[in-house]
Amino acid sequence: MSSATTASASSRGTAPAPRPRTPAPGLFLSLLAVCSAVTAANIYLAAPLLTLMARDFGSAPSAVAWIASVAQLGYAVGLLFFAPLGDSVSRRRLVASLTLVTAVALVAGAAAPGAGALAVAVFVASAATVVPQLLVPLVAERAPADRRARHVAAVIAGLFTGIVGARVLGGLAGEAFGWRWVFAGAAVLTLALGLATAAVLPSRRRGNGALFSGLAALPSVLRGSAELWRACVRQAGMFGAWSALWTSLALLLTGPAYGLSTATAGLFGLFGLTASAVAPLAGGLVDRFGAARVVHSAYLLAAVSVPLFGLGGQVLWALCAAAILIHAALVASHVANQTLALTATATPATANTAYVVAGFAGGATASALAGAAYSHFGWGGVCGVAGVWLVLGWGTTWSRR
Repeated sequence: MSSATTASASSRGTAPAPRPRTPAPGLFLSLLAVCSAVTAANIYLAAPLLTLMARDFGSAPSAVAWIASVAQLGYAVGLLFFAPLGDSVSRRRLVASLTLVTAVALVAGAAAPGAGALAVAVFVASAATVVPQLLVPLVAERAPADRRARHVAAVIAGLFTGIVGARVLGGLAGEAFGWRWVFAGAAVLTLALGLATAAVLPSRRRGNGALFSGLAALPSVLRGSAELWRACVRQAGMFGAWSALWTSLALLLTGPAYGLSTATAGLFGLFGLTASAVAPLAGGLVDRFGAARVVHSAYLLAAVSVPLFGLGGQVLWALCAAAILIHAALVASHVANQTLALTATATPATANTAYVVAGFAGGATASALAGAAYSHFGWGGVCGVAGVWLVLGWGTTWSRR
């Protein structure tokens, strides 16, 4: 602002409008990535703690297993209702508000007297913890065009790190301190990182922030962009294949084929760290070669991983190799498809909601089918579901140019 402008403003008795304090780009991106890791972990916080919860409530683990599904349902609801608001309301206020709601819900969960109260708290916390899907569109908007995918990949790497941390570190912390303290600790971390992130976000309001406005716009946004439609379908196919294999893997590892303990089988979750390592590389490849080539390569990796998973029903090294390949394929596809979705329309937050919900729907459906397939056909049936999902995800979009 020039000195003349400042003097003019002072003569009118008004101060110049303050500019939001934004840290250096590297620090800003790192803060958003860490915030995404902490908030994404809340969705999967209950899963490794179910046995401890059941013991505390005096019930069988099977009687509280549904709480993990409640978290997924809550996240889906939050995506539909809150994530599209990033196009129309102040992101600073929205992130701060959702952070407060999440923290209060996690504290309520820590103090829950029974499974019913805990389920309500988990639902509310998961619905409000959609902060990463508000940050990714912002990163895509602010990034230079030639580095956009790399910046998006940094936040995605944080998100996957949070998911892995929740499953691995959450279980270890629960054994050491009890599941209630894990929830309380998550509330403190969420509050600190969420409010710190909100403080450096732009505060401008863009338009009508009605709760249902973004949800109502989803069908028209999808119809208006063939690129967004392809990104949604391809990621639904990829995430569905990964979900079918990964959610059923514990059944194989703890079953007659390997006979591992639940704790040992849970260490396979460390293969998810592959995603955190691959994300920056995938971002660079998207910026250099384009999203389509990276998605094509990711599908080839996933196609190779499926027969390896089949062989892994009896051979452990094949199972380990397949786990690395499917995670690399998933995150490479995700970085490419999400970058495409964020740049395909004039409403990136709404487009991102359509994209994430499509992937979530594909994963949930494939997981359900994989469970039935394992019951009737064993591990080979699970691999068959994953293969079909890859064929549907690629073949459906290949036929529509």
